[in-house]
Amino acid sequence: MRRLIAASLVVAAVIVAALAGTAAAADDTLVLYTSQPNTDAQATADAFMAANPGVKVDWVRDGTPKIIAKLRAEIEAGSPQPDVLLISDMVTMESLKRDNLLAAYPGAPVAGYDPAIMDKDFTYFSTKLITTGIVYNTKAAMKPQSWLDLTKPAAKDEVTMPSPLASGAAMIHTMTLAGNLPGGWDFYTALAKNGAVAAGANGDVETAVAGGDKLYGMIVDYLPIREAAKGAPVAFVFPKEGVSAVTEPVAILKSARHPDLAKKFVDFVLSQQGQQLWSRLGYIPADPKVALPPGYPDRSAIKVLPYDPAAAVTDDAQNKQKFADIFAQ
Repeated sequence: MRRLIAASLVVAAVIVAALAGTAAAADDTLVLYTSQPNTDAQATADAFMAANPGVKVDWVRDGTPKIIAKLRAEIEAGSPQPDVLLISDMVTMESLKRDNLLAAYPGAPVAGYDPAIMDKDFTYFSTKLITTGIVYNTKAAMKPQSWLDLTKPAAKDEVTMPSPLASGAAMIHTMTLAGNLPGGWDFYTALAKNGAVAAGANGDVETAVAGGDKLYGMIVDYLPIREAAKGAPVAFVFPKEGVSAVTEPVAILKSARHPDLAKKFVDFVLSQQGQQLWSRLGYIPADPKVALPPGYPDRSAIKVLPYDPAAAVTDDAQNKQKFADIFAQ
């Protein structure tokens, strides 16, 4: 009997030690939900882990709408998983903030950043600028320099763009132009009359213009810049009026199980090391002191148009309906 008890105690001790080890490992694991491309998400995790030895990152990647749907389902079930979010846009972050799901981090290292792309209440922080401008096929006769060039006869039936009814980033772009160009929504009415097509995603625009199916498109900057460097017959333009931008903000969940690790992650992506990572991956770093990737003009040549993400949350349904009416969708 004594041997049996002794053996049981040994087994119990082993189990307790194993569980303690699992708990310790879990305490060193950051859970990240992100909308970055897979290769970028892995590069981000690898760089953070290299800067924080002993820390592990478990990341889940999908488009922002699907990631947020997953998160909200987990919250509804009482078991939210992520510690930190790194997703496409400030509008989505504003929605999460409005629902009291984001934790404030007043200590985030945002000195020197443009305050317009940071939450004044310190619940989310923009990490980069992904602008939308014009791509054109290099065989096209007209080389556009203005958004209004896409409404000219030379662009008749030759313009394609992602649909804002299916893409949050495209909706931000639409509202930015409607809010800043002369005539506002009249620009989109003119596009529709000129035969512009709104469908698919940015990759579809790149394929259509590079293949010559369309001569012009609205697209995020890094796709045509990367493809042009590989020899694709495309060129990218930052129109003279300015461009829209999504800023891939980072935020800590109030439900984070590892808030200290989450703060370290925010510190990292806003640090010079983190910002240089974005540049190496081909994006415009949010930190104005960090150089842009090859293929981009000088930062001073890129004019980012203003946009109010909080107002966009309130007016989203109305704006989508207006676009659908104009393009008969």
